[in-house]
Amino acid sequence: MSVRVERSGAERIFQRIAQEQGSGINAVDVANSTDPAHYLDWKKNGWLAAYVPEDVARHFPADQIDPDGTSATSCAWFEVIGYNTEQVKREEAPKGYADLLDPKWRGKIVKGHPSYSGAIMTATFVLARDLGWPYLEKLSQQRVMQVQSAADPPKKILLGERAVMADGNDYNLVLAKDQGKPVEVVYPAEGAPLIIVPSGIFKNAPNPNPARLFQSYFFSAETQQMLADEFAHRSFHAKVKEKAGHVPLDKLRMLKADPAQVQVQSEEIKARYAKLFRV
Repeated sequence: MSVRVERSGAERIFQRIAQEQGSGINAVDVANSTDPAHYLDWKKNGWLAAYVPEDVARHFPADQIDPDGTSATSCAWFEVIGYNTEQVKREEAPKGYADLLDPKWRGKIVKGHPSYSGAIMTATFVLARDLGWPYLEKLSQQRVMQVQSAADPPKKILLGERAVMADGNDYNLVLAKDQGKPVEVVYPAEGAPLIIVPSGIFKNAPNPNPARLFQSYFFSAETQQMLADEFAHRSFHAKVKEKAGHVPLDKLRMLKADPAQVQVQSEEIKARYAKLFRV
């Protein structure tokens, strides 16, 4: 079975699907998004089909499955701090979010944008909730390089364009570090925002049977283990084992977000963030 993948930022995917569905264009079979709030919207609109793969029913915790079976968590990761080890000594590296406010990091930080990235939206929601907007206001005064995707900050520190990233996907750094690249992951002392990535089938999918086949394959133990081994993603499949050298889930302090609250606050978060960071 051949699969055509269209990839973009979560917020852009969300806007495109809304436009297509509103115009009666049924182009999407399966959607995978880093913003779980999208699934609340799609479910409310009656756009998602109920389908629970066998592996999900047997091996996934209930809190990672939609109660009506319209989606489940296909993988997860963390938004973290990171740094270039050629520019920052380990003993001088930030240990948590509070450390990013040190004047020595002014002009040396890179950060993703919540208007583009669903993962950064969730992370921004968590930081505003737990540390408060005054923290983000102080961070905005650090002359932060603003990029779009949660995958962009790791690229910038890997290239040496910035020494430290304030957020970004942990798996990008884990993979780079495994390859011997000069980067280090910092799971913040305050805790790291957990990013879950649901996957769901659309009710009016143009290819409904292949969509169910793909979803079953995607959630199988084999594929979930591959996501952990090859991409350093986290899986909630009970049979998946963490790769040696990677920090296991139970050793990390997870900062979880309620997708419903993210959904309610998303527009306010985008507006306040854009005003603070002037982007």
